[in-house]
Amino acid sequence: MRNWTIALAGNPNVGKSTIFNGLTGSRQHVGNWPGKTVEKKTGILKCAGQELTIVDLPGTYSLSAYSLEEQIARDFIVLERPQAVVNVIDATNLERNLYLTAQILETGIPLIIALNMCDLADARGIIIDVAHLSQLLDGIAVIPMAASHNHGLEELKQALVAYVLQPSQQQAA
Repeated sequence: MRNWTIALAGNPNVGKSTIFNGLTGSRQHVGNWPGKTVEKKTGILKCAGQELTIVDLPGTYSLSAYSLEEQIARDFIVLERPQAVVNVIDATNLERNLYLTAQILETGIPLIIALNMCDLADARGIIIDVAHLSQLLDGIAVIPMAASHNHGLEELKQALVAYVLQPSQQQAA
């Protein structure tokens, strides 16, 4: 059994800790303000006969670190190189969130997009073509979510399982 480490990364206040809690069953305190997570937290997700270590990173707008929180997130992604990153994106602020996405893509680390807060985007009349967004991002899985209502959590788990079970990944293990 391979030890998989999956990082949750994204801008502050996009729902990373809510998704972390949903994936791991943890009960991290979740707040509605930037900077809530100021250190990385870890938990375990058991799926597909594997144990995935899920790491909830502090919010960051880019991999250019200016604060302690950003340094923690950058160093984990760039130096510790997790097997994959789940980039949590606020669907109501897509453009602002995609800057970090582009930087994570440049690292070459496999990426899954958790397009969170889709319920709020819908309420504001924001329509995102998820299939087209995935296509623009070279086929990366884009999972629409409303994590605060547990919507999309199973789909995210399925995307993680699909990644873990990829034959090319297993051969590299």
